Amino acid sequence: MMCDIIYAGNKAKFGQPEILLGTIPGAGGTQRLPRAVGKSLAMEMILTGYPISAEDAQKSGLVSKVFPAEELVNEAIKTAAKISSSSKTAAQIAKEAVNTGIALASSLDQGLHFEKRMFNSTFSTDDRKEGMTAFVRKRKAEFTDN
Repeated sequence: MMCDIIYAGNKAKFGQPEILLGTIPGAGGTQRLPRAVGKSLAMEMILTGYPISAEDAQKSGLVSKVFPAEELVNEAIKTAAKISSSSKTAAQIAKEAVNTGIALASSLDQGLHFEKRMFNSTFSTDDRKEGMTAFVRKRKAEFTDN
């Protein structure tokens, strides 16, 4: 979600499974995902841990294009070549304008700061310990809500 352009292979899945481990998405998951796909889908993905398909990710705006897996790298290279054939100064300015506009309009930095505090707080919970232990041991977690 931090990428400027996201392409996906047709068999890719996108999810935020951290709730299944007794924690929450870190590194921007609770802040970037709603901005990318809207609150309702983001909440469903974050609160259930259910992944979405590449096609659904494209429909929701999370990815810009979906390609057969065997064509994905070549298509990404074509796009990179197209971008690099343009003015690098103009591309840099365009990226800065888009990114600044998004940050100013939605206070992403404040949201990320809050998320980081909340994410770190889950590491003192019994549920996070149980979730991680269950994951490593390949068993279903038994949460106690502590």
